[in-house]
Amino acid sequence: MDTVTLAKEAFEEIKKELVAIKTQVKKITVPNEAFIDNKQFTKLMDISVRTAHAWRKEGKIGYSQEGKKIYYRLSDIGKFLENYHQEPFAIQKKLRELKT
Repeated sequence: MDTVTLAKEAFEEIKKELVAIKTQVKKITVPNEAFIDNKQFTKLMDISVRTAHAWRKEGKIGYSQEGKKIYYRLSDIGKFLENYHQEPFAIQKKLRELKT
Protein backbone atom coordinates (compact mmCIF):
# COMPACT_ATOMS: atom_id res chain seq x y z
CA MET A 1 0.00 0.00 0.00
CA ASP A 2 1.34 3.42 -0.95
CA THR A 3 1.38 6.29 1.51
CA VAL A 4 0.41 9.81 0.46
CA THR A 5 1.34 12.84 2.52
CA LEU A 6 -0.82 15.94 2.27
CA ALA A 7 -0.43 19.41 3.63
CA LYS A 8 -3.05 20.19 6.29
CA GLU A 9 -4.64 22.83 4.01
CA ALA A 10 -5.03 20.30 1.19
CA PHE A 11 -6.55 17.77 3.58
CA GLU A 12 -9.04 20.33 4.90
CA GLU A 13 -9.99 21.30 1.34
CA ILE A 14 -10.66 17.65 0.48
CA LYS A 15 -12.82 17.31 3.62
CA LYS A 16 -14.86 20.38 2.61
CA GLU A 17 -15.37 18.98 -0.89
CA LEU A 18 -16.52 15.64 0.51
CA VAL A 19 -19.03 17.37 2.80
CA ALA A 20 -20.36 19.36 -0.20
CA ILE A 21 -20.69 16.17 -2.26
CA LYS A 22 -22.46 14.41 0.62
CA THR A 23 -24.91 17.30 0.91
CA GLN A 24 -25.69 17.20 -2.81
CA VAL A 25 -26.18 13.42 -2.80
CA LYS A 26 -28.54 13.75 0.18
CA LYS A 27 -30.62 16.34 -1.69
CA ILE A 28 -30.95 13.98 -4.63
CA THR A 29 -31.79 10.87 -2.61
CA VAL A 30 -33.95 12.24 0.22
CA PRO A 31 -37.24 10.32 -0.02
CA ASN A 32 -39.27 13.33 1.18
CA GLU A 33 -38.55 15.08 -2.09
CA ALA A 34 -40.15 12.31 -4.11
CA PHE A 35 -43.43 13.09 -5.86
CA ILE A 36 -46.58 11.03 -6.09
CA ASP A 37 -49.52 11.62 -8.38
CA ASN A 38 -53.11 12.34 -7.37
CA LYS A 39 -54.19 8.70 -7.70
CA GLN A 40 -51.40 7.54 -5.36
CA PHE A 41 -52.18 10.42 -2.97
CA THR A 42 -55.88 9.61 -2.69
CA LYS A 43 -55.04 5.93 -2.13
CA LEU A 44 -52.36 6.78 0.47
CA MET A 45 -54.68 9.10 2.40
CA ASP A 46 -57.77 6.92 1.80
CA ILE A 47 -59.76 9.89 0.51
CA SER A 48 -61.83 10.66 -2.57
CA VAL A 49 -60.60 12.66 -5.55
CA ARG A 50 -63.13 15.32 -4.55
CA THR A 51 -61.62 15.63 -1.06
CA ALA A 52 -58.11 15.98 -2.53
CA HIS A 53 -59.43 18.69 -4.84
CA ALA A 54 -61.07 20.51 -1.90
CA TRP A 55 -57.84 20.41 0.11
CA ARG A 56 -55.94 21.91 -2.83
CA LYS A 57 -58.56 24.64 -3.37
CA GLU A 58 -58.55 25.51 0.35
CA GLY A 59 -54.74 25.75 0.30
CA LYS A 60 -54.38 22.98 2.86
CA ILE A 61 -51.77 21.08 0.85
CA GLY A 62 -49.12 22.07 -1.66
CA TYR A 63 -49.08 20.50 -5.11
CA SER A 64 -47.70 20.80 -8.61
CA GLN A 65 -49.72 20.60 -11.79
CA GLU A 66 -48.77 19.87 -15.38
CA GLY A 67 -51.82 20.05 -17.58
CA LYS A 68 -54.46 17.95 -15.85
CA LYS A 69 -51.93 15.86 -13.91
CA ILE A 70 -51.53 16.68 -10.18
CA TYR A 71 -48.44 15.80 -8.13
CA TYR A 72 -47.69 16.07 -4.41
CA ARG A 73 -44.29 16.15 -2.69
CA LEU A 74 -44.01 13.67 0.14
CA SER A 75 -42.59 16.52 2.23
CA ASP A 76 -45.79 18.55 1.57
CA ILE A 77 -47.89 15.60 2.69
CA GLY A 78 -45.79 15.43 5.87
CA LYS A 79 -46.32 19.17 6.49
CA PHE A 80 -50.06 18.77 5.89
CA LEU A 81 -50.25 15.96 8.46
CA GLU A 82 -48.20 17.96 10.97
CA ASN A 83 -50.50 20.98 10.54
CA TYR A 84 -53.55 18.88 11.39
CA HIS A 85 -51.91 16.77 14.09
CA GLN A 86 -53.79 16.51 17.37
CA GLU A 87 -51.90 15.70 20.57
CA PRO A 88 -53.25 12.79 22.64
CA PHE A 89 -55.88 13.87 25.15
CA ALA A 90 -53.63 13.05 28.12
CA ILE A 91 -50.97 15.47 26.86
CA GLN A 92 -53.57 18.16 26.12
CA LYS A 93 -54.89 17.81 29.67
CA LYS A 94 -51.40 18.15 31.18
CA LEU A 95 -50.69 21.22 29.05
CA ARG A 96 -53.92 22.83 30.26
CA GLU A 97 -53.02 22.05 33.88
CA LEU A 98 -49.59 23.64 33.43
CA LYS A 99 -51.13 26.83 32.04
CA THR A 100 -53.37 27.29 35.10
